[in-house]
Parts: sequence; C-alpha cells; structure tokens
Amino acid sequence: MAKERRKALRPTWEGHLRLSLVTCPVALYTATERSADVHFNLINPKTHNRIHMQTVDAGTGKPVDRSELVRGFAVAKNKYVLLDKEELEAVKLESTRIIDIEHFVDAETIDRIYWDEPYYLAPAGKTGVEAFAVIRAAMKEQNRVALGRLVLHQRERMCALEPRDSGILLTTLRSHDEIRSSDAVFDRSLPKPDTGMLKIAEKIIEQQEAAFDPTEFRDRYEEALRDLIARKKKGERLVAAEPEQPEGKVVDLMAALRQSLEGGGAGRDRAERFLAAHRKSSRGSRKRTTRKRSKGRRRAA
Repeated sequence: MAKERRKALRPTWEGHLRLSLVTCPVALYTATERSADVHFNLINPKTHNRIHMQTVDAGTGKPVDRSELVRGFAVAKNKYVLLDKEELEAVKLESTRIIDIEHFVDAETIDRIYWDEPYYLAPAGKTGVEAFAVIRAAMKEQNRVALGRLVLHQRERMCALEPRDSGILLTTLRSHDEIRSSDAVFDRSLPKPDTGMLKIAEKIIEQQEAAFDPTEFRDRYEEALRDLIARKKKGERLVAAEPEQPEGKVVDLMAALRQSLEGGGAGRDRAERFLAAHRKSSRGSRKRTTRKRSKGRRRAA
C-alpha cells in the first residue's frame, strides 16, 4: 500500500545523492500539500463566467501567446537582456542533478530562521538502495545533519538532510542574503521587567505548558469559509455575525497578570467562544429569514 501511494506521487526532482565516492539515485517529493485549501476563482458577477488572464504586450497592447515568450533581465529602463530556454538550460551546475554532501553539523547550530521548505528524499528504483541505507544509517548513528546543495526551481539552494522514518527529510535552507536584519524592527531597548510580574508570568507559562500536537491545530478561518460557501450554496441569505466586543484597555498590568493566573485569560477558549457565537448568530439569521418568508407567504395567501 505504501509503495502504491509513493508511485502515485510525482517527484519534484530526480538525481543522485553523493557522499564522497558513494552515490545513489534518489527522488525528491514535497512533504507538504495544500490541495485541501479553499481556492477561489475570479468571476464576472454579471455573467458568472470565469476571468481568463491574457499576456499582453505593454507597448502595443496586443495579446501574445505564452509559447512565444522568453525571459528578460532588466539592465535599464525598458532595456532587457533576453534569455531563451536553450540558453538557460546551458547554465547547469553539478548540483542540478547531484546533491553533494559537503558537511555534517549539529542541527541545534542551524538558526531556525534559515529553515525553509521540507521534502522527502527516497531511493529512485532498486539500484543504489544499499548505499542510500548506509548513508542514512550513518547520519542517524552520529546524530548529525548533512549539508548539501541542489538546484531547485532554477535556484541553487543549500539544504539540510536528516534521517526520518525509513527515508531522509531534506529541508531547503534560506541563504544569509535572504534574512533581513532585525535592527530595523528591534530598535528599542526593552524596560527591565518587575520581579513580581515576571514571577507571575512564569507561573502562567508553567500552567499552559503542553506537548506540541499539530493535530490539535485547525484552521478556523478556513472552516468558517467552508461553512459560508455551504450556506451560500443552499441559497441562504447571510447576515454578518456580531463582532467580538474588545475588552477594556488594560491599565493595571499586575492586575491583568493575576487575573490570567487565576484562569481568566485563556485566548484559545475565547476564540472558541467567538466561533460558537458566530455559528449561533448564523443559525439565528437563518431562523429569522425562514420566519420572514413564512409571513410573506401568509400575507400573499
């Protein structure tokens, strides 16, 4: 069953994994999916037809077929260096088809801001499976993360490889140039916290300590969107839910901390209550709409 599922997946990248003189064919698969997300199309409300985007020449205003287009790099205003597909294909690094392991590091030494997209790396075919297994087992035994490079989506990316299940988790890493300095944001020195307030805040953290469980996370906004779409599909007249009334501005920080310690500041519970109120308001609007329609029919009779 697992092999059938993997066969149904389409590799994002195929090539070889190399550790010194040891190589093996591998395939890269995306580790995340967004197929279940709510996706919208642009619609003309007058005709209910979808809108198709056209590629138009900015100078002549005439449509141009996408197959005729080439890529261009701006060197001055309205001046470009043009590159066709064959020229771009000629720029191939070794990392285009080979993930060459360069170093092994402790995962804790990689700042989390550099971690980017996760992928699954698996053997491609039966050839080289033993070499793949040896490389993976050695990394697991040494408890180290391998660093390498690969060309993905026309960019060479640094990547981190670590054992996961019976394969390898490959995570692309952002380059140093991609990371903005925090100086422009964290440009103020924070005041020294009051000792009493700090102790209460630490106790609140202890009270809310829990194990990370990603299955508990639900996209409540997407759930509300799906509910909205389902009700619109049934032809219901929708009434906006009453917005949550903001609590009064906190003036006494110590009082707010103490109240939170006593259980009065659970943000998640408050969010759940808001959603429940939203659903209740939606049901109420449906009942009001039904009553209005019944009265209208009685008057007509």
